[in-house]
Amino acid sequence: MNKRRWVAIGIAAIVLILSVVSSAISSKNDEKKELSQVNELLYGTNGIQEKTEEAGSTNEKIVKLTVEGAIIDDGSSGLFASGGYNHELFMKQLAKIKKDSQVKGILLEINSPGGAVYETAEITRALKELQKTKKIPIYTSMESQAASGGYYIAANSDRIYATKDTMTGSIGVIMSSMNYSGLMEKLGISDTTIKSGALKDIGSSSRPQTKEDKEVLQGFVDSMYGRFVKNVAEGRNMDEENVRKLADGRIYDGTQALENGLVDEIGYPDQALRALKKDKDLSDAKVVSYTSGATNFMNTWLGNSLAELQGIKPSQEELVRNIVESVGTPQAPKAMYLYGGE
Repeated sequence: MNKRRWVAIGIAAIVLILSVVSSAISSKNDEKKELSQVNELLYGTNGIQEKTEEAGSTNEKIVKLTVEGAIIDDGSSGLFASGGYNHELFMKQLAKIKKDSQVKGILLEINSPGGAVYETAEITRALKELQKTKKIPIYTSMESQAASGGYYIAANSDRIYATKDTMTGSIGVIMSSMNYSGLMEKLGISDTTIKSGALKDIGSSSRPQTKEDKEVLQGFVDSMYGRFVKNVAEGRNMDEENVRKLADGRIYDGTQALENGLVDEIGYPDQALRALKKDKDLSDAKVVSYTSGATNFMNTWLGNSLAELQGIKPSQEELVRNIVESVGTPQAPKAMYLYGGE
């Protein structure tokens, strides 16, 4: 065969190989697409669905938002949430409100001991933005508990309601850790950590805490405490010095909180909702809440087990590890806006 024939055969071979590879990729993509469609039918989607709580005008909506449980990000998605508070889902709800011009008010219901500093600040920033840029009033109803970070996210609300038996306050920052260096010494175990500077292992539980360690950690906590106090002072229109007198970490019931200016009214969620409608001329507004797109199958034992086997839902071990990492460990404690520190 001459040179031209060999070139033609070579080109044909390359085209054939590319065709086979392309077909394989296309087939794999089709399989992924089909699997994705099947999973969507089985489990639902990560999208947010609107649920009507009270019928009303189609042009005006009041959204009921709920913060239930410790404010931490355990790494699970909205669809595969582990129950209780889910940070990703809550932030998606706030983003949805931002895009919905029909939302004219928010009723924020809180039942939380607080939680992580970052997540608490992120929620507060998003709520303030809705008030400032969208002019959406926020009425907060504290249920059984709205302490520390739970109070932090409530502080800038247009109006705060609490029941007489609500536990709130606990304004402050806590960084929980343990030190077992004394026990190690009794057992004859030595800490042989190699570090680049004296404070590189600050907070270590395997060596005695030094005076410098304590000063640095106290300064770190005090800085966050200052931001907490400022947030409350701005939200409640109070002098920072007066807030500091209330913010020694103590808890208050609803009546005490009202006497100290931390809440505006004694009442339950239905009373807060009625007040929001009346005060903001929203008597005809439709009241809605948001839910994840999970199907009923997703909420069954079989659905959860299957999703875990497929690797699309975190295992219990992963969830526990994520929660531990989010609140800190004895070797790496984290500052928290959390009542009790546990």
